Amino acid sequence: MSTITEYTPKTSTGRIAHFVDQRVGGSGIVKEFGRKIFPDHWSFMFGEVALYTFVLLLISGTFLTFFFDPSMTHVIYNGSYNPLRGIGMSAAYASTLDISFDVRGGLFMRQVHHWSAILFVAAVSVHMLRVFFTGAFRKPRELNWVVGGVLLILAMAAGFTGYSLPDDLLSGNGLRIIDGVVKSIPLVGTYISLFLFGGEFPGTLIIPRLYSLHIMIVPAIILLMVGIHLFMVVVHKHTQYPGPGRTNDNVVGFPVGPVYAAKAGGFFFIVYGIVAAISGLLTINPVWNYGPYDPSPVSAGTQPDWYIGFVDGALRLMPGVLGNFSFEWNIPFPWGVNTLSLNVLIPALIPAGIMFTIMFAWPWIESWVTKDKREHHLLDRPRNAPFRTGMGVAGVVSYCVMWAAASSDLIATHFHVSLNDVTYWLRVLFILGPILGFVVARRIALSLQRKDREIVLHGRETGVIEMSPEGAFSERHADLDVYKLHTLVNYEDRKVIPAQPNAAGHISRSEKRRGALSKFFFEDRVAPVTPSELAALKAEHGHGPAEVEGSSTESIEK
Repeated sequence: MSTITEYTPKTSTGRIAHFVDQRVGGSGIVKEFGRKIFPDHWSFMFGEVALYTFVLLLISGTFLTFFFDPSMTHVIYNGSYNPLRGIGMSAAYASTLDISFDVRGGLFMRQVHHWSAILFVAAVSVHMLRVFFTGAFRKPRELNWVVGGVLLILAMAAGFTGYSLPDDLLSGNGLRIIDGVVKSIPLVGTYISLFLFGGEFPGTLIIPRLYSLHIMIVPAIILLMVGIHLFMVVVHKHTQYPGPGRTNDNVVGFPVGPVYAAKAGGFFFIVYGIVAAISGLLTINPVWNYGPYDPSPVSAGTQPDWYIGFVDGALRLMPGVLGNFSFEWNIPFPWGVNTLSLNVLIPALIPAGIMFTIMFAWPWIESWVTKDKREHHLLDRPRNAPFRTGMGVAGVVSYCVMWAAASSDLIATHFHVSLNDVTYWLRVLFILGPILGFVVARRIALSLQRKDREIVLHGRETGVIEMSPEGAFSERHADLDVYKLHTLVNYEDRKVIPAQPNAAGHISRSEKRRGALSKFFFEDRVAPVTPSELAALKAEHGHGPAEVEGSSTESIEK
């Protein structure tokens, strides 16, 4: 009869861990997760930067909540900043000044929080661009792409609600714009504004309500989305760039424990060190220079944080009239005349609505056009998906034009040009810029594909000039190694799929539209070099059959 000897830890730490493990079964979870393999590539770091800056936001934000007073109660400032002493202001603005000048380490923590917010939204944005350009959103990761889009919107919402809390002149102007946008909503806009601000702008309740959103609701939803995102990453396994030995059925990289965990931990402290250095050396949002918010003065040169600038820029680009056509309509109703301000409503909602709608729907649009329902775990090089790359560049150009328009007054004053001329040129760029960006990016991607094909067929240039016995000069080309060859050869050859008839032999309108889009997507294409082409070229250059059969391209195809 066998007996089972119970394991007894010898150290106090081991006994605590054993006690916890016996009751929650943590060792199985740690063992399973610790074996997860993550590929190693620099472009994957943007997601980590987003996660680590969010952790810094939580830590620094917790510190700030102990000292910030989210109240619009009118007080007289008697703190350490002499230029504002004796000035009336809200309690929120006064507590912000106290944090900056009277709380030990307060200004540093404020700047850590603000810089972390800037970098958090930037990292999420760049991470989303990396996912888009490499095709990481394809099946089975469509829902994770949607989660990422929601995270981007929540990051902007968290940034804007925090940016508005100090109740200084700069943030007050931003809230004034929001009030105008809300009031432009037909029929109910005025009532929503009264509810949001607790009365006529600026009201008495907007700061407490934004504070509740900023420290509780929005961060809680972000945490939920981050958890869902990481859960899906574990379930679907991580995508990877193509290479020898890498397929849709494996992941080549390092396990979470101990290699990846150690690298990730070190990278967190690198991110924190950089943020801390920036926060200690570079001032951001000096609210004491702006003064408390007062609705009466109109300040020039005000700008929101970069991630909200595109909305402000769209408002500046929108004309009030086009010839004799006015975008402001007075519509009579039985209870009176209601004004529909399309010159505010359209730029505030339409560009952002179009951008996020296309972004969320793109995985299904591409899957429908290509009729590709397979799982994809290998990433694309952007040049190997010219249409997608062109669309991404067009979106970036459109965003950047609106972003630049948010600084149209500063561009005019700094470069000594007419503000009207700047606005006119930006309007032209807003229409033509995305089209030019699409065309140029697509042509560059196709050109790079042709260059890759040339390198595969003829080798890389060495810069060595040789003379033949006949006296002809030529440059020596060297063969590519297996890794470089794999990168240049192994990618999906996307072809035009014309409209297909259904079981009854009829081609539906939807299928005709899909076929037309497929032609528009993939009519211009560069086919990758096939193993037979490379084998024929090697045979032409005098390589033996055995060498051709053992070529790296043949092994790749297998």
